Amino acid sequence: MAQKSNFKNNNNRRTPIQADTEMGRIPPQAVEVEEAILGALLLEKDAFLIVSELLKPECFYREAHQHIFQAISNLFFHEQPVDILTVTEELKKLGKLEEVGGAFFVSQLTSRVASAAHIEYHARIIWQKYLQREMIHISSDLQTRSYDESLDVNDLLDEAENSFFLLSQGTMKKDVTQIDPVIQESIERIKEAGKRTDGLSGVPSGFTGLDRMTSGWQASDLVIIAARPAMGKTAFVLSMARNMAITHKQPVALFSLEMANVQLVNRLIVSETEIPGEKIKNGNLSPQEWEQLDSKIHSLMGAPIFVDDTPGLSVFELRAKCRRLKKQHDIKIIIIDYLQLMSAAGMNPGSREQEVSMISRSLKGLAKELDVPIIALSQLNRGVENRTGLEGKRPQLADLRESGAIEQDADMVCFIHRPEYYGLFEDAEGYSLEGMGEVIIAKHRNGATGDVRLRFRKELARFEDPDLQGLPMAGDGFDPGNGGSEPMTLKSKMNEDEGVPSGGFAPGQGGGFDAPPAGFDKDAPF
Repeated sequence: MAQKSNFKNNNNRRTPIQADTEMGRIPPQAVEVEEAILGALLLEKDAFLIVSELLKPECFYREAHQHIFQAISNLFFHEQPVDILTVTEELKKLGKLEEVGGAFFVSQLTSRVASAAHIEYHARIIWQKYLQREMIHISSDLQTRSYDESLDVNDLLDEAENSFFLLSQGTMKKDVTQIDPVIQESIERIKEAGKRTDGLSGVPSGFTGLDRMTSGWQASDLVIIAARPAMGKTAFVLSMARNMAITHKQPVALFSLEMANVQLVNRLIVSETEIPGEKIKNGNLSPQEWEQLDSKIHSLMGAPIFVDDTPGLSVFELRAKCRRLKKQHDIKIIIIDYLQLMSAAGMNPGSREQEVSMISRSLKGLAKELDVPIIALSQLNRGVENRTGLEGKRPQLADLRESGAIEQDADMVCFIHRPEYYGLFEDAEGYSLEGMGEVIIAKHRNGATGDVRLRFRKELARFEDPDLQGLPMAGDGFDPGNGGSEPMTLKSKMNEDEGVPSGGFAPGQGGGFDAPPAGFDKDAPF
């Protein structure tokens, strides 16, 4: 009973070390190994380079050792020599010399080890002990707070998840790799891509022109798809999710922070069955439409689309859920609608701009960790609305909202543009822009930039490849001899000032044609 009362009284909470000692346990530690590491750092001037990426002062169990390691770190980063005398002097400046045991204790550390030969092995022992202590600390604190019935259990779960997430972040350290095995891995991936009949190396979007520009969405890439409100961002990713999951059998994770999962599914049903959305909403279907619904909805049943509509989703929650989905369903792509509605809870951002920066960096890190592409929708600022003319309404990289880090972290930045939304129904040459949607690839780290025209069916909120009916649209097709239409891509000037090759016909860029196909008119209207 005494133990239980201690848990409930926050003023008398015991530290994990005290709790373990009272129960007859000593926290994981290796004091002699700590002394050996510090002694090696005092003997070898280059030893700190070996352990600096792995250890930090709090990794040491004894507080005196923490202060000594901090003093050595200070000297190293100020490019000062590290030895018994300089470390003793630095401890004096920090006011910690007497606290660690004086100059005699520092001098005695060099007798604990003969050389720095095994310092990396010793450092890994200290790192493991530190992780064990941190896990005990988190678990003990969680256990104590779990007895407090005034706390919300969901808040406790979030805090526990965030704590373990931050701890695991520090364990993901990779060694430097010599280039040979990386080259071999790259060759293997090229061979695998060459075996595919569609010529794609990534996850196909289902839009022919876009896939030719990107070779599919590539693993570990962060792709930002941005547009002004009501431009069709959600419709675009839902159309892609449908193509990926149903046509190409690729498992898709879709996180919707804006719409409920039932709303999303209703939009998928409208797109798949081609029954107007109002009728789906109010259920006023004719017998023929009920038959149409019944016959076409089967394609959605069993589709590997996994929807999560958690509002205000945090980066930590997203990472945990994506890890589970990757393990259980081997998801091939992650879609987030949309980035600005996410939170960086637990990261303590100083401002909204810093928060968005943390979110974008975390998404890029998650894409690399799971080795899948992440597509995140993003809002644009109002700069587009203040510009006039056909070209003025086209989005630019500077229009990305709230943080320049989005542009920096993304491997690709694409804009969705529908001129008819602004009352622009003809291009400069007089060709119709009605029903035309445009994907502007403004940044492409590993390929060419350019524009891809798609057909937008407003009544179904669906994007699809353009057909061959009516006047030619940029993005309408030609017959390359394979009996089907093939949308063409357009040149973009978005990145020309950065020296990035643009257009769909950039040789050697891996996106677009090596040469214009037969029958292509290079002077075709925009």
